Amino acid sequence: MARQEVVAARRIVVKVGSSSLTTAGGGLDADRVDALVDALAKSLGSSGGNGGPEKEIVLVSSGAIAAGLAPLGLDRRPRDLARQQAAASVGQGLLVARYTASFARYGRRVGQVLLTTDDTSRRAHYRNARRTLDQLLAMGAVPVVNENDTVATDEIRFGDNDRLAALVAHLVRADLLVLLSDVDGLYDGDPSTPGTSRIAEVSGPADLEGVSIGSAGKAGVGTGGMVTKVEAARIAAAAGIPVVLTSASQAADALRGRATGTYFHPTGRRSADRLLWLAHASTPRGALTLDEGAVRAVIEGTGSLLPAGIAAVEGEFSAGDPVELRDPAGRAVARGLVTYDAGEVPQLLGRSTRDLARELGPGYEREVVHRDDLVVLHR
Repeated sequence: MARQEVVAARRIVVKVGSSSLTTAGGGLDADRVDALVDALAKSLGSSGGNGGPEKEIVLVSSGAIAAGLAPLGLDRRPRDLARQQAAASVGQGLLVARYTASFARYGRRVGQVLLTTDDTSRRAHYRNARRTLDQLLAMGAVPVVNENDTVATDEIRFGDNDRLAALVAHLVRADLLVLLSDVDGLYDGDPSTPGTSRIAEVSGPADLEGVSIGSAGKAGVGTGGMVTKVEAARIAAAAGIPVVLTSASQAADALRGRATGTYFHPTGRRSADRLLWLAHASTPRGALTLDEGAVRAVIEGTGSLLPAGIAAVEGEFSAGDPVELRDPAGRAVARGLVTYDAGEVPQLLGRSTRDLARELGPGYEREVVHRDDLVVLHR
């Protein structure tokens, strides 16, 4: 029986890992890329059988670093960031060129979109990213999204393209997320061990109790594994987006709604767009410790964080950076984008905005973290 949510999905985000696109030596495998594009192109030409508009696909593709290894004479993925960035710089061009040539067989154009967390946690950058992706889709192009490994540092990295794909699915308001790797689904143990079986459906956290995700299959040469894929599925499902996790070789069946891989049912509803990025893609540059009253206000969603509710500050951050909001016991209860530099905050602690404006000027009569730039992590 077909998965009706998959069949009905119009806008789909597909993520493919490095191991599904490259050879053992690290170069791109043209046949694998073409096979993937064949499956995607056939889905693009479909309306799901409901007479509606054709499907749209956003492709989140790993493989840039792996593709750049052989041309640079590297026999394995380097550990240092500088050489990883160099490999990504060479490999990203090769990767997009390969996709461009392959999709051209179907008369489809390709557009490259490179992102860092900084591009998506700040309000203006987030709107720009969404607008670009929406416009590419409206013009019939296939956006190929990747983390901008050539400039990303540890502080502004998503860490893995599985999580990036979940967040992109939310960004473009996708109806479905498909995670492809070299494993045909989530297993209840190591797939190579006799007696283990594939988990066909996950309706919620209870379905994963007793499952050792770390041994339930892992991808080949990429940075992610089954742990990152399950976490990505949880993020998307919590945002109201169904997820199919399967192998790249079964991409066509997955997009047709056939019972392949593991299907994650939606567990929540769509949240405010940028807040999902703030919660899952930002790295705090510092922390603000709140008093009990401010903690209640933040958790209950009654207002912005004002200077009067802050008891302590730590870290080096600038206005617009993400910071952690902690309760008096040091537990992180929320995350938000701060409106002050770290050096300005100590003089604000515990003081009312009216007093600050009177002493320091009207520019200080403002919140430290605006409600629209704040997401609750734990209640």
